[in-house]
Amino acid sequence: MSAFATISVAVVLFAIWAAWSYSGPGPQPKDKAAVTSVVLRKGAGLNEIASSLERAGAIRSGAIFIAAAQVTGAARELKAGEYEFPSRASMAKILDDIREGRIVRRMVTIPEGVTSEMAVEILAKESALTGVAPTPPEGAILPETYEFQRGEDRAAVLQRMMDARDKLLAQLWAQRQPNLPVKTPEEAVILASIVEKETGIASERPQVASIFVNRLRKGMRLESDPTIIYGISKGRPLGRGIRLSELTGETPYNTYVIDGLPPTPIANPGRASLAAVLDPPQTDYLFFVADGTGGHAFSATYEDHARHVERLRAREKAAAAATPETK
Repeated sequence: MSAFATISVAVVLFAIWAAWSYSGPGPQPKDKAAVTSVVLRKGAGLNEIASSLERAGAIRSGAIFIAAAQVTGAARELKAGEYEFPSRASMAKILDDIREGRIVRRMVTIPEGVTSEMAVEILAKESALTGVAPTPPEGAILPETYEFQRGEDRAAVLQRMMDARDKLLAQLWAQRQPNLPVKTPEEAVILASIVEKETGIASERPQVASIFVNRLRKGMRLESDPTIIYGISKGRPLGRGIRLSELTGETPYNTYVIDGLPPTPIANPGRASLAAVLDPPQTDYLFFVADGTGGHAFSATYEDHARHVERLRAREKAAAAATPETK
């Protein structure tokens, strides 16, 4: 066989191998894992991406990946992030996933009504994050679900939560009802945090907000149990009822004793509570009490309120009588 023929055969064989490497099954992971995880950093060039994929065992040949990316036009469209490729995924699929940016989407949820300290603890438990997030002022976070990437700094994720609250608060403040008894956005957040902690039912938040707005307008005290709890435990569950000494004790957060609002929010209120405080419905309500079914009964007069309380006590008594004793 001539040298030319030998070279031609070699070229054909290489082309067949390259085509198979590109479109055929990828390598079997050494640990036989179901997926291969790779993090491609922001700003990485084509050579670095190919090298990262080859080191992770996602592809057989970085050189062929580079050639395929250049031939297909994908070289300038590859996106950074965390990827998970199925075991033995073809190079064609891997290239397409990176070109389309099909990254792993990691989420962290900050529930409505948690304190800032609790929110930082939630971030600290996310092992895919790095760094340490400082505890922000109470009420500075917008409780929602946020996307993050592996290796992202906790402080950066926290800043997005704070920026989201600032943006929403500015929008709601600009559209607020006239003549509200809250004079600054900060006061609105304080009142919204109390509304947030008073009811877990979203549909009730406008009514609860109207009660506190009406009380402030009349110069009545807010008389909110969650404010007492915050003054005792910074919002951590007490695991017991409020004692009479705590109900009557004078602290900056005891709204049974102080006039007006407490000095700071008592939690991080969500969208619904912020919106309810800045655009409350027009009601005559001044009182509310649990109705024994998970919701609340609302009253405009103390006499109606007393009747609702009496019904609640009767329901609680009946429930206790129907519950068998435990030994």
